[in-house]
Amino acid sequence: MKVNAFAVALLLSTPLAHNAAAQVRLPRLVSDGMVLQREADVRIWGWAKAGEAVAVSFLGKTYKATTGADGKWAVQLPHLKAGGPYEMDIKASNQVAVKDIMVGDVWLCSGQSNMETPMSRLRDKYPDVVAQAANPKIRQYEVPLTYNFQRPQQDLTGGKWIAADPQTVLKFSAVAYFFAMEINAKYQVPVGIIKDAVGGSPAEAWLSADGLKQFPNYEQQLAKYKDSTVVLGIRQHEGAAVANWYQTLYKTDQGEARGQQKWSAPDYDASSWPTMSVPGFWSKQTPLGAVNGVVWFRKEVDVPAAMVGQPARLELGTLVDADSTYINGQLVGSTGYQYPPRKYDVKPGVLKAGKNVVVVRLISNGGPGGGFTMDKKYELSAGGQTIDLRGPWQYKQGATMPSTPGTTTFQYTPGGLFNGMIAPVLPYAIKGVLWYQGESNAGRTGDYQALFNGMIVDWRKQFKQPNLPFLYAQLPNFMAARKEPSESGWAQVRDVQRRGLALPHTGMAVILDAGEWNDIHPLDKQTPGHRLALAAQKVAYGDSKLVSSGPLYQSMQTNGNKVTLSFSSIGSGLVAKGGGELKGFAIAGPDKKFVWAQAKIEGNKVVVWSDQVPNPTVVRYAWADNPEGVNLYNKEGLPASTFTTEAEVPGATSRL
Repeated sequence: MKVNAFAVALLLSTPLAHNAAAQVRLPRLVSDGMVLQREADVRIWGWAKAGEAVAVSFLGKTYKATTGADGKWAVQLPHLKAGGPYEMDIKASNQVAVKDIMVGDVWLCSGQSNMETPMSRLRDKYPDVVAQAANPKIRQYEVPLTYNFQRPQQDLTGGKWIAADPQTVLKFSAVAYFFAMEINAKYQVPVGIIKDAVGGSPAEAWLSADGLKQFPNYEQQLAKYKDSTVVLGIRQHEGAAVANWYQTLYKTDQGEARGQQKWSAPDYDASSWPTMSVPGFWSKQTPLGAVNGVVWFRKEVDVPAAMVGQPARLELGTLVDADSTYINGQLVGSTGYQYPPRKYDVKPGVLKAGKNVVVVRLISNGGPGGGFTMDKKYELSAGGQTIDLRGPWQYKQGATMPSTPGTTTFQYTPGGLFNGMIAPVLPYAIKGVLWYQGESNAGRTGDYQALFNGMIVDWRKQFKQPNLPFLYAQLPNFMAARKEPSESGWAQVRDVQRRGLALPHTGMAVILDAGEWNDIHPLDKQTPGHRLALAAQKVAYGDSKLVSSGPLYQSMQTNGNKVTLSFSSIGSGLVAKGGGELKGFAIAGPDKKFVWAQAKIEGNKVVVWSDQVPNPTVVRYAWADNPEGVNLYNKEGLPASTFTTEAEVPGATSRL
């Protein structure tokens, strides 16, 4: 009999595989340190032997249930008041105690990498926040990456509740933690974060099977992976191809060749190597062109005696794609892909007075070749002194390779993440959802409006909360700015998100001023956390007087060559932040040829025009991947959203 390893692993991850023990068992979310949702119908559930009586004791009351034929049981606790810590006892043929329980507000925090980004990546930007993170009333449960193509899972595959302190907070979602800090301070209640995000995930991966019914193409993608033997075969084949690529890379890399001195050695003679300027990319600066494989970089630096004998920090911005970095022949850090900032701690004794050699072995996996990202820090620091590493570096190609073989990112398959990471959470009572996603759909925005709106409707149905607050961060500014008006996938996604506010009980954080042109993972996570907290106060906590958003386009009126725009969420009034003229408006006539427009605030409206467009029909604002200089705000300091006055988002289809 052939054993399918994938199927076995899947079976072991489900609760019914453990029922043979005939003892009461709880889902992983219902565990020590959990936060229960206050003032809601709270469900406590689990598994035991069929027909077994189960008693749940909490806050002086006992709730009873009998296990069904499927081995499941559940009780419902009445509306609870905020407080804790408490203890819960569950009795059947055995007894389970759940300790250190808080009652407060629980937020499901989902999306892709900008929701996933942990505080550990931001410790240099927010050192005081990390140092002061001693708050047992803020807790996080991190859901492990899991996908399932066969069925919704009944339980999570791992994870535990942790309370915030200066060490544990480093694992918290940064956006969610800043949000939780504000909610906890404002309402003085415990806050539970369920971190349920996956880097790079598209919206369709988070839809249920029911939600996918309106998307036949995505249903077909899911259908072909329902056979676990197919998945296993693809993983094995692709894994072998990638492993072979790296084996070949190392065998052919001259810098690692056996029987000769390594290029990472500090005394290696690199006098014949040419130079290129760092930061920069070898495809643009060197005769190598858009080559992939390995390129080695070396730089000699003069280190003063005051920097020697103590801890040092080497910062190399972000690198494309993977690096191994040495100082004086000692490996000080290695990162396997391009996005994480290279911040390598260097132990005392590595640096020496006088000449030191920094070597970077840089692997480019594909595309136009690799290099050093512009406008980032490149420096070596110790003892309060810093050496700037920008400027000429020597380089030499170690190996030439084709692009790394492609692989199937199974977690991005439609429905897989819902089944593996959302379905097991559905019985757990939550206050609302925080969502930060859209980057992965920006290159194919045609159906994003239907996907985004459909997912909100789907989750509310699945959670059985038709009014579930759904709050989301709009995409920030990213990529190089363009001098002229142009089409933009990121602007299209932002406008889809703006239009999502037509669904009730939704809120949006506009963060056009919180991005970085050269980093898809901007370090400012406090701004989105704060603005999501503002949205929560209005949408989820009922503060109707609060100005929680910047200006949102409402309607237009044309008079000759001028267009008058009306907005909601104007707060105390519209302003051009920093003074001066309004920027970021583009206008077009029936030919849809956009030009930059003049704009001015008149009362609570904005008037837009251009002498080049005598018969305007469309106005756009902040319509770019990186809309530089946009400055329409309200007096509360909140920025206006990207918008187009067109009835439909360009290139998008709506099915709802």
